[in-house]
Amino acid sequence: MQRRSDLTTELALLLLLSTLWGASYTFIKIGVETIPPLTLIAARTLIAGLLLATLLRARGLAWPRDRVTWRRFLMQAGLNSVVPFTLIAWAERSVEAGLATILNATSPIFAFLLTALIIRHEPVTLRKLVGVAAGLAGTCLIVGVEALHGLGQQAWAQLAIVVATICYAGAAIVGKSFKGLDPMLPAAGSLLSGAAILIPLALVIDHPWSLTPSPRSLLALLALATVSTAAAMVIYFRLVQTLGSIGATAQSYLRVPIGVAIAVAALGEHLAPTALIGLACIVIGVVAMTWPGRQATMNDPAKG
Repeated sequence: MQRRSDLTTELALLLLLSTLWGASYTFIKIGVETIPPLTLIAARTLIAGLLLATLLRARGLAWPRDRVTWRRFLMQAGLNSVVPFTLIAWAERSVEAGLATILNATSPIFAFLLTALIIRHEPVTLRKLVGVAAGLAGTCLIVGVEALHGLGQQAWAQLAIVVATICYAGAAIVGKSFKGLDPMLPAAGSLLSGAAILIPLALVIDHPWSLTPSPRSLLALLALATVSTAAAMVIYFRLVQTLGSIGATAQSYLRVPIGVAIAVAALGEHLAPTALIGLACIVIGVVAMTWPGRQATMNDPAKG
């Protein structure tokens, strides 16, 4: 009974994370209307990192002092914020938020391939294969034939989103090395490390002091930093430890209908009529990939 309660909590957090990150594509789309991508992401990581650092201080948690952990923070920053955040923000200057959400939903596929072919720290089972297939089928249904017409346009921007997706898959695997740390520590450490890289670049390239961002873009940036980054990162690192890298990236499937729905409501983008069928496939895929096997139910969910 306790194990089922634990799993219910983790799946609820998976849904919450999907919502927070699903909304981020709309926030980014609005933000880059008047803020250059590099400056937007530099501000995003700095605000979110400082917010988490303040919460860490309030909780009385000490920062790690060893260089190995900070090198891991830096690696995580590159894979989970610096490169993918910037690529997606740049791409969304020409790609719709809904399409960006869908393209980025393939991260569980890459996480599965990396796990199966290189890392091999999680079992590759038929159930997970079925989950990957069902989730991918669901994303295709949600995109719809009409939305797929845009896949041949803005090829470089779409390729940038795919590269960002591969980075997220790698980040999910690297995140397993933070087991034992409070989830807020790697979240804050990687964001601050990312800000340390991005801020000098933004100052040199964008000259942010000369910008005149709109109130709409500034509000989107604030929401992006606080809700879709700071809060989401803490949940993400917890799920990497409890559900594993493939399970954690399964939020990408849920992020598709949620992200597209938010884009439709906020930006007037089109939602394909097959969304409900696609959503059913996606839920099946997420459950198949995150439901623990018989052996896992006998062990601590944070192990293995």
